[in-house]
Amino acid sequence: MTRTFGLRAAAASLGLVLGLAVAGLAHAAEGGEPLKSVRWSFAGPFGQFDKAQLQRGFKVYKEVCSACHAMHLVAIRSLGDDGGPGFTEEQVKVIAAEYTVQDGPNDDGDMFDRPGLPRDRFPSPYPNDKAAAASNGGAVPPDFSVLAKAREDGPNYIVSLMTGYEENPPAGSEVPEGKYYNHYFPGHAISMPPPLSDELVEYTDGTPPTVENYAKDVAAFMMWTAEPKMEHRKRMGFVVMVFLVIFATLLYLTKRKIWSDIEH
Repeated sequence: MTRTFGLRAAAASLGLVLGLAVAGLAHAAEGGEPLKSVRWSFAGPFGQFDKAQLQRGFKVYKEVCSACHAMHLVAIRSLGDDGGPGFTEEQVKVIAAEYTVQDGPNDDGDMFDRPGLPRDRFPSPYPNDKAAAASNGGAVPPDFSVLAKAREDGPNYIVSLMTGYEENPPAGSEVPEGKYYNHYFPGHAISMPPPLSDELVEYTDGTPPTVENYAKDVAAFMMWTAEPKMEHRKRMGFVVMVFLVIFATLLYLTKRKIWSDIEH
């Protein structure tokens, strides 16, 4: 019994290692380098989001990324939800009011602009996809709502991509006009210009304003936008597992009690 369990555990561990290796090889086969590995606070069955990191990530998104990327599936009020960045109700109202939202029609049948409200979703920087594509070389910038979950190992990929730009490509690399060399992008030629630079966004909590920190913070924020109920899900999962262990123990003891006086 012990030997069987040990073999199963070893096989599971080997499978995990092989799975990670295959994922890394698959990314490399697409033309990208093996991704950076970041130690995330939200990783693992008991992981939680770092509220300070989420607030910094939102600041990076708002001041840099929101110029091109929308978050159509995220309501502004969720910034104050449990398990999120932890903004107060008043802070959420102030953040919402900084956006302009199209509403209507009014009594005259016309659309009109108004300050954002907490119930609104984060608006797109473009009026429509055609305008977005026209402003970005024919490609619509991806929505940030679930981008971190759209790719395997998404947060690490985002950090790697944001920090993988190379001003001087390696010898022999051909970068088409209008493209930029990136170590981690499949094919290495990416249309998006380097979005981050040191001291681009002012941090007020003492965190060094570096590209590496910006990338980690916005990747963590994007992970939260993709799975805002992650902490609740993990808590519920733990409760369910405890219940199942207790239930299984009671069933076993009941079985022993019922069948203890019966000859086998």
